[in-house]
Amino acid sequence: MGGKLTTIGFDADDTLWHNERFFRMTQDRFAELLADFAEQDHLEERLLEAEKRNLGHYGFGVKGFVLSMIETAIEVTEERVPAAVIAELMEAGREMLNHPIDLLPHAAEAVAHCAENHRVLLITKGDLLDQERKLAQSGLGDLFDGVEIVSDKRQSVYEDIFARHGDGADLGMMVGNSMKSDVVPMVDAGGWGIHVPHGLTWALEVATPPDGHSRYRQIEALNGLPALVDEISKA
Repeated sequence: MGGKLTTIGFDADDTLWHNERFFRMTQDRFAELLADFAEQDHLEERLLEAEKRNLGHYGFGVKGFVLSMIETAIEVTEERVPAAVIAELMEAGREMLNHPIDLLPHAAEAVAHCAENHRVLLITKGDLLDQERKLAQSGLGDLFDGVEIVSDKRQSVYEDIFARHGDGADLGMMVGNSMKSDVVPMVDAGGWGIHVPHGLTWALEVATPPDGHSRYRQIEALNGLPALVDEISKA
């Protein structure tokens, strides 16, 4: 194992493969379907409120998103939403659950490099069946020593995962696009938090970066990860 770093966790959606853009496309379709009832900005605000309310009930992922769209459609139309619109929203959800996996640049190379000298884990939120499907289609499954599909990403979750699969969070690293879910709680757990920004970020995943913390780093893309991992491992 490599020096002071033995175990590296990767987020999945919008870190290894595209995801948020499909939510944005469906949200635009949602706005078009309800254009006669509400302006797009108002719809987006109401939808975000519904998603916040429903996270504790439905969790993260496409299914909760679709249910939140339907709930919002019922609310903004004062229960007059046409059944055809509900049917289209459900079909949009099925399309999201069936979209092909499109890896982000350098994803396969970055995971493969880390796997040469470290344990590598996939740690992701979302619907179990959907995340399993995406991992299977990604072609990356054989590179991971462990896969954790969790309901939320908190400090305690990282402490548990890196204790079970590694040598503790202090000898671990988490790589992801979400400051709130991938970086801050891992740094709080005593590990390395590596932020890889993505052009699209869900509003509920925004958080203040731990600037100045010795175990926080940001790289612009995954092609910068191998050199960073080598540097930290040899320190």
